[in-house]
Amino acid sequence: MSIGQTHGVVLVGVDGVLVNVEVDLADGVVGTAIVGLADRGINEAKDRVRSALVNSGHRWPAKRVTISLSPAWIPKVGAVTDLAIALAMLVADGVIPGSCIENTVVLGELGLDGQVRQVRGVLPAVLAAHRAGIKRVMVPIDNCVEASLVTDVEVIGVSTLAHACAILTDQQRPPTVHPVPTGPREFARRGDLTEVVGQQLGKRALEVAAAGGHHLFFHGPPGAGKTMLAERLPSIMPALSAQAALEITAIRSLVEDLDPNSPLVSHPPFEAPHHTMTLAAMVGGGSGRPQPGAISRAHHGVLFLDEAPEFARSVLDSLREPLESGFVRVARSGFVAQFPARFQLVMAANPCPCGVFDQRALGCTCTPTQRRRYAQRISGPLLDRIDLVVQTHSVDRFSMLGQGQAGMSSAHVAERVQRAADRMLERFAENALPFSSNATIPGSALRGKGPLAVSLDALKWLRSQPGASSSRGLDKVLRISWTLADLAGVDRPGVVHVQEALSLRDEGGRTAA
Repeated sequence: MSIGQTHGVVLVGVDGVLVNVEVDLADGVVGTAIVGLADRGINEAKDRVRSALVNSGHRWPAKRVTISLSPAWIPKVGAVTDLAIALAMLVADGVIPGSCIENTVVLGELGLDGQVRQVRGVLPAVLAAHRAGIKRVMVPIDNCVEASLVTDVEVIGVSTLAHACAILTDQQRPPTVHPVPTGPREFARRGDLTEVVGQQLGKRALEVAAAGGHHLFFHGPPGAGKTMLAERLPSIMPALSAQAALEITAIRSLVEDLDPNSPLVSHPPFEAPHHTMTLAAMVGGGSGRPQPGAISRAHHGVLFLDEAPEFARSVLDSLREPLESGFVRVARSGFVAQFPARFQLVMAANPCPCGVFDQRALGCTCTPTQRRRYAQRISGPLLDRIDLVVQTHSVDRFSMLGQGQAGMSSAHVAERVQRAADRMLERFAENALPFSSNATIPGSALRGKGPLAVSLDALKWLRSQPGASSSRGLDKVLRISWTLADLAGVDRPGVVHVQEALSLRDEGGRTAA
């Protein structure tokens, strides 16, 4: 009896789990069996591996072949273990020594001709190997740069099965991998704020949202610029940290083939799903290995819901828990997949189904009941989680014909936002506070006497204001005032900042949070 062994990684959500790949060659009835809760894709690996071995100049042993993937309770999905199975087979057959692949994770799909093909999810897989103490990974040549984003791990890129064997037996030297920098990088901005005519209040709200990580809701007539404003939010957001860029890239690697030469995602993502999307498409799911949904693909970026009342109520309400926790769990039989989902939500809505309702109801064909039902499609608990609520108005012809003020460019606003974000993070670091943005500060810290409490004059003024705002709404006013203070470069919010924060909440609006 001969046994070969190596390591692979399977993904559960965005987290990788180390898998022990064993191949046993025994006398008996000739056949091949794969054990360890493998799906159809992995069960087909025996045919791909057999052809790859034969076409690479090796043999398929005429023995009883048992391939084990452990731990057995974790579902194994896809073809990422093909190369690991082939190398374990060669170890078991005595072609290569077992010592050459010790403490090595092997990833890659095999073609019938022995080519090692690019696979998805390499970055989270290598991160899992690093956490498990593995210091060397073998990946397809097209995944080399992606794998090298993880430091302190030796990356070996291979193009064929024969190439892998030659490197492991010291007949060839592994190719040199030049890792890409993981720090913040410049990126091509998507649109510019100067392209948005008018909407000065909307642009101000966009700047505040970018600086403090606040959620935003635009409501107003069609054609006012709600979508244009939302699409330009990523262009003014603060630069991504190295850790945030890695997290975004890890999620992207699960759903798409990254650029082999520049895989690192260096800009905040922008997701704008259609209103007909399903619940699974929003939160994640699917048969076999769950895939990240729109909220996870928007991690550290923007999730924009245009025509928000047209989304299914269940889809909208599914956002409530991720908005609070920053992650989403997808339960399956035997395991739970977890995806990060710390995004900024931007919603846009018309005032009524026909879209032309205003305070005088000129031209509107909707009944009061239709308008009320339309507004109620977005639940109160979801609206209560929105920080900024801004009403947009139609742009007059004077401004549309080029006579209006263009306003500041995205690059100029982004500089102010970056300074405010740096000031915010510096305050958190100085006081050892575990917050990532002003939008995540708990209400108790805002109303007490600690370093995040607003001035007594501001609190006194806020108490004197009439209205039925909820306690959560008042806390949001205080959070927004901190962001306004950071944009102004002052140490503590005052009355003027609380006043502007309250105006950006549109508490008296028909669809206000």
